[in-house]
Amino acid sequence: MPDDEQTFFDKERDRLSSEIASGFEQLLTTSNLLNRKLEEVLGMTKEYDTIASLWARFHALMRIEGGAEAIDDANGDESLIVPLHDTTIVANPNAPPGLPGTGGYTLQVPPSARKADC
Repeated sequence: MPDDEQTFFDKERDRLSSEIASGFEQLLTTSNLLNRKLEEVLGMTKEYDTIASLWARFHALMRIEGGAEAIDDANGDESLIVPLHDTTIVANPNAPPGLPGTGGYTLQVPPSARKADC
């Protein structure tokens, strides 16, 4: 058998080697794409952290101002913003869970305004 001719084993070995090399190239391309997407996602979460901290500061400011409104409520004024965890209010089971970004607060109509509407 001459050296120029390849045996079936040699042909299959070369074919499988090129197929494996092609598979590794595809794997490398796909993993690079995945890494880029993961970097994009991590970059977006950093942006959301900034927005979340801004909302947290706004919520803290509203909570501080809400303490002043609680004093006004004792004087007879009513507030439109009532925390969901307030035990003095009976929660309506059909009410929505709250507005997004408000920290679980639900806007409610004061009882005096409801009486005026009727």
